[in-house]
Amino acid sequence: MVHRKFLLLGAVLAAVAGAALVFLYVRGADARAESQFDTVQVLRATAPIEVGESIATASQGGKLALENVPRDQVLPDALTSIDSLGKQAALVKIYPGEQIVAAKFGSNAVAPSGLQIPKGQVAISINLTDTARVAGFVNPGSQVAIFMNGSSPEGKPFTRMLLDRVTVIGVGSTTPVSTTTTDETGQQTTEALPRTLMTLAVDQKTAERVLFASGNGELAFALLTEASTVGPAPGVTADSLF
Repeated sequence: MVHRKFLLLGAVLAAVAGAALVFLYVRGADARAESQFDTVQVLRATAPIEVGESIATASQGGKLALENVPRDQVLPDALTSIDSLGKQAALVKIYPGEQIVAAKFGSNAVAPSGLQIPKGQVAISINLTDTARVAGFVNPGSQVAIFMNGSSPEGKPFTRMLLDRVTVIGVGSTTPVSTTTTDETGQQTTEALPRTLMTLAVDQKTAERVLFASGNGELAFALLTEASTVGPAPGVTADSLF
């Protein structure tokens, strides 16, 4: 008799637990459905917006539209109007469907159709890996510092800043380049690293320094803002690394 009571009690508890789980699942499904249909209107691109194209031109060309986006998919700085952008232009290419965010527009964008070389300077181009160009965040009009990884005449490796501030006036297409590395055991690994052609505006003396450094070491960019602080330094070697 006691055994039957325990069986009955267990069955009741199992039924209650099952009902609770069903209730929680249904409640979660309702919440997910509600989130899916809880939308917010934001500006999205309906056609490609090229680098250097002003937001006003894109709007007049019918390349922007207010569209409903699920609230949980709205980007933190997504815009609902172009009023705050003024005459700013696209710093990167914007593809159809992308939400319009202020970070992709600026007043120093340079259209890739024609290089704007300051008077008295020349344009030079160098190849950089994806990481060396700050993973694609360097765009026409960007200010960068240039660092060099190289070796001294005695064969000691070093890293040192080559130039503290240079203007990028062009970014070429990316193509994969195969690179082979050898580890301590002698095993070789080959991987395809994307490289991008970066075009700089510099004077003759600076051009000579950059081209020499590029041919005798590896260059890397550091993206700068107006508040960035950079300057001459002795660099880093194995002796001063730590």
